[in-house]
Amino acid sequence: METNPTALLLELAAQAQRVSAPDRLRDLLSKGHRAWCEGVADVRAGVDRETASLSDAELAERCADACVPWEEGMTRGEAVAALAFMTWDAAPAAMAYTELAERAARFGVCLLGEEVL
Repeated sequence: METNPTALLLELAAQAQRVSAPDRLRDLLSKGHRAWCEGVADVRAGVDRETASLSDAELAERCADACVPWEEGMTRGEAVAALAFMTWDAAPAAMAYTELAERAARFGVCLLGEEVL
C-alpha cells in the first residue's frame, strides 16, 4: 500500500466504501488518522517555509485571500497554523479522510473507546 499520505488516504477511503465490518473499518480509520496527521504536518511545514520571508502585512493578506482572517490577539505562528489547516482541509486527502470517518461512523465505528464516550 502507498505511503504518501494523500495517496494512502484516497486508497483507504475507496477501500472503506466496500467494507461494512466494524473491525476492518476501525483498522482503516486508524491508518487514515495517522496519514491525516502526517499530511497536515507536511502541509504545515510547507506553509511555514512559504511564509517565512513574508512580512506580517503580507502574511495577513495571504490569510485573508484564503479566508483565514488573522484575528486580533493571534500570534504569527497561530496565523500560519490556521492557514496551513485551511490549506490541508481543502485538499482531496483531507476530504477523503472525512469520507472514511463518516463511512465508519455509519457502522458505529470511531477511534474513541466507549469509556471516553
